[in-house]
Amino acid sequence: MKKKGRQLFTVVVLSIWLGGCAKEVPSISENLEPVIYTQSQMMVIAITERNKYEQVFTDKIWDAVMENGDTFEDYLLDQVRVFLENMKTMTLLAKDKGIILSSGEQDRVKRLAKNYYSELTREEIEYLGISEEDVLILYQDYYTANKVVEELTKGMDLEVSDSEAKVISIKQIKTEDREKAETAYRKLQEGNEFSNVSREVTGVSPEERQIARGEESKVFESEAFALATGEVSSVVESEGFFYIIQCINDYDMEATKERKVQIYKERKNWAFQQIYGQFEMENRISISDEAWSEISFQEGDEVVTANFFSLYQEEFES
Repeated sequence: MKKKGRQLFTVVVLSIWLGGCAKEVPSISENLEPVIYTQSQMMVIAITERNKYEQVFTDKIWDAVMENGDTFEDYLLDQVRVFLENMKTMTLLAKDKGIILSSGEQDRVKRLAKNYYSELTREEIEYLGISEEDVLILYQDYYTANKVVEELTKGMDLEVSDSEAKVISIKQIKTEDREKAETAYRKLQEGNEFSNVSREVTGVSPEERQIARGEESKVFESEAFALATGEVSSVVESEGFFYIIQCINDYDMEATKERKVQIYKERKNWAFQQIYGQFEMENRISISDEAWSEISFQEGDEVVTANFFSLYQEEFES
């Protein structure tokens, strides 16, 4: 559950991420103009994430308890709150840096807002208290937050080499007993098949998996990445276990491509955080406890909309 929580939102590369009554929410330092998210706008994000989780885990997710004792609903709403505070801070950073949406970008965002709003049922519109203009503001801020990341990291050397991102596929025999490992290695040297040796010596089939650089101990990584497809290592001692590694694929092209994208995003995030972190400290936005206390879910509300972010991805990231 904790791992899933870290993946809660798709806003930019930051892993930070109810009624219709409008209320001023964020407070901000005096050198910048006041910023507003209405309860309805905040609820769009909250209900989107609630429904996404229910689609995967069913409503049993609300019986879950987090490591600190919070209910999952409390945890989810806390993540939504942080997401909204960060998104608004990033729009202020964009303004500070003179980053604005072009007329073409504005047109696409307007089309997106109209599309999202048109798919809401009358009951959902009434429950959220939302207007098309509310949706437009959310999408404008979301797009601006993404754009400020791209603009402020443009020109930085974030290139990832194939060697850094390389992913390989292996099978491994694993045991805590050195003698068993040595026995297995001798049998392999005699020409016995890897899987058969694993079952004979350890009682289980060899584990097959993919590994990338930085995921294993240095000694394990060094031995594994030195193998060509089909080759078998000698006995490798690592972190209290003894291994024999067989390389199944010394260059998984598709997995390496995905890993490359992941590392690039991590570098972009780190580079952006160097700029964003200082700005956030000097221009902190905080949704008040009083305003946030109005945000909650009603049991049996029959609001199923969950496509706020997926529609954005279809429009701008496909």
